[in-house]
Amino acid sequence: MKFIAFLLVFLALPVHAHKPSDSFLALHVDGAAARLQWDIALRDLEFAIGLDADGNGEITWGELKAKRRELEAYALSRLTISSGEKPCVLSATDLLVDEHSDGAYAVLRIAADCSARPAGSIGIGYRLFFDLDPTHRGLVRFERAGGSAQTGVLSPEKPQLAFRAGEVSALDQFLDYLKEGIKHIWDGIDHVLFLLSLLLPAVLLFSGKEWQAARGFRDVFWDVFKVVTSFTVAHSITLSLAALSVISLPSRLVESAIALSVLLAALNNLWPVVFARRWAVAFGFGLVHGFGFASVLQDLGLPQGALLLALVGFNLGVEAGQLAIVSGFLPAAYALRGTWLYRRLLFTGGSVAIALVAAIWLVERAFDLKLL
Repeated sequence: MKFIAFLLVFLALPVHAHKPSDSFLALHVDGAAARLQWDIALRDLEFAIGLDADGNGEITWGELKAKRRELEAYALSRLTISSGEKPCVLSATDLLVDEHSDGAYAVLRIAADCSARPAGSIGIGYRLFFDLDPTHRGLVRFERAGGSAQTGVLSPEKPQLAFRAGEVSALDQFLDYLKEGIKHIWDGIDHVLFLLSLLLPAVLLFSGKEWQAARGFRDVFWDVFKVVTSFTVAHSITLSLAALSVISLPSRLVESAIALSVLLAALNNLWPVVFARRWAVAFGFGLVHGFGFASVLQDLGLPQGALLLALVGFNLGVEAGQLAIVSGFLPAAYALRGTWLYRRLLFTGGSVAIALVAAIWLVERAFDLKLL
C-alpha cells in the first residue's frame, strides 16, 4: 500500500521541467578578503523584480542596466557571508551577463570585507527566491587560497552552509557528491517517471492481446534487474563523458529528448511495441538521461584534486536513489499485480498520467514555452 500512496502522491506533484531554478555562487577567500561571483537567471529576476520594461519578451542590456541598483539591493538583501560569528560587509562591484545551458544569467561580482583573517569556518546564509519558488537552489563552489574546492547546495530546507578552513579530504568530497547524487535523482522527476514507466509492466506479461499477471517472482526480479542495470550502465557512460567535457550537447536538445523518452516509455505500456526487450529501451534512452544528470554535476563543479572520487560518488548517489525506488516498487507491485487496482488504476491510469505530463514537458522544452 505504501507504493500506491507514493505513486498517487507523486503523480499529483506540480509539473516542473527537469532544469530547476538555480543560481550559482563561486566564493573565493584569501585572508580577510573574499570575492564572490553570483550568476542569477534573468528569467527568475524578471519574475521577481521585472526587467522587461517594454514587455516585448526580450531583456536587453539596457533594461538590465536600468535595474542594476534594484537588482543588487534585491540580491544582497537575501545573502549573508560570515567569518566565524562576524558578518562580512558585502558590496557589488560589477554587473555582467553570461550564457548558461538554460539561458542568459546576470553575473554579479561582489567584494566581501571580513575584517580579520578568517581562521574558522566561512558561513553563507541564502534566501534568494525562496518566497517565490520553493524548488529554487543556490549551488555554491567555495575555494580558499591554496586549498581545495568545496561545494554545497542551498535550499529552503537548508538555507545556510558552513565551509571548513583548510584542506577537505577526498573522502569528505566523495560523501558530499554521493549526497548530491541521491538528492538529484529525487529532484529529477522526469528521470523517476521514465524509470517507473519501465518498471510498471515488469510484474505483467503481454499475451499478444493484453497484459496479464506474471506467474513467478524470479522472472519479475530478473526483468527488473536487466532494466535497471541497462539504464544505470548507459547513463553512467554519458554522465562521465559529459561531466569531463568529452561530449557536449545543447541543453534544450537533451531536455527535449528526455521528455520524449518518458512519453514513449509510457505510451509503450498502453500500446505495446517493445515488451520482451525493455532493457534495450532502458539502455538507449539511458544514454540520453546521462546528459541530464551531467548538467547538475557540471554546475556543481568537479574538484580537480579528487575528480574521479567526486564523479564516482555522484554516480553512486544516483544509483542509491534508483534502488530506493525499485525497493519500494517491486514487492508491492508484485503483490498487487493480479488486482484491478494495479492493472487498471496504477498501470493503465499511471501510464496515461505519465504520458500527459511528458507530452507537456516535450512541448515546453522543444518550443521554449511555459504551459503550466
